Amino acid sequence: MRVYAVGDIHGRDDLLANMLQRVEADAHARPPARNIVIFLGDYVDRGLQSKQVLDRLTSHPLAGFEFVYLKGNHEAAMLEFMRDANFGRTWKYYGGLETLHSYGITELTLSDNPDDFERAREHLLKVLPVAHRRFLETLRLSVEIGDYFFVHAGVAPGISLARQVEDDLLWIRDKFLQSDMWFGKVVVHGHTPKERPVFRPNRIGIDTGAYMTNVLSCLALEGQEMRIIQTADAVMAAFSGTAAE
Repeated sequence: MRVYAVGDIHGRDDLLANMLQRVEADAHARPPARNIVIFLGDYVDRGLQSKQVLDRLTSHPLAGFEFVYLKGNHEAAMLEFMRDANFGRTWKYYGGLETLHSYGITELTLSDNPDDFERAREHLLKVLPVAHRRFLETLRLSVEIGDYFFVHAGVAPGISLARQVEDDLLWIRDKFLQSDMWFGKVVVHGHTPKERPVFRPNRIGIDTGAYMTNVLSCLALEGQEMRIIQTADAVMAAFSGTAAE
C-alpha cells in the first residue's frame, strides 16, 4: 500500500492539476502497489477556482487510484451557507466570495444587503452541479490507515480517536498543535498553514498555504519511508523512519 495525503487546496485548480501529475509520476516510478490518495479538506474558498477544483475531484482524476475525500471547515461553511443565507455574512469574508465568483455568482460582490445574501444562496443552489453537492454532503471526517489518523484540523488531546467530535476535527488549532501527547496514532492534518511541512512525534502538518504561496504539499507514505511532494520546483524531499521516532 502507498498513501498520498494532499493538503489544503483552497480553490487552486492549477496546483491540484500539477499535484495529480506529480503523484501519478511518483507512483509509476515505483513498484506496483495499491495507491490511495487522501485529500485533507478545504477544497474551496480563498483561491479563484473552487468550482474547477470540485469539477476535477468529482471526475475520477487518476485512473487506477483510490480516493478518500475528507471534510474541511471551509466545506462546512459552504454547506452552512446553503442552509442559511445569513451565514454568508461570515463566510463571505473568509473565502466564500471567491467561491461564489467561481460559480458566476456576483450578488455579494459589492453588497451586504440581507436580500442579496438570500439571492446569492438561491443562485448557488440553482447552479451548483448535483455532483458537487453530493461530494460536499458525503465528505468523511477522518480515516485511519495503519499507524496514521488522517483529518483536516487535528484532534482534541486526551480524548480517544473514536470519540472525537466534528467541531474539533474541522477547527481545532492551539490545543492540538501545542500538545506533546501521544494520540494513539500519528495525526496527519492540514488547516494550519506553515512555510514547510511540520514533522512532530505525534503529528504531521502539510498545509503550506497553497492559495498564497503556490506550494501545494503532499505526504507520501510507503512502508517506513516518508516523502514530501510539492508543486514548486526542486521540492521533493525524502525522510527515513517513522513520524513517531
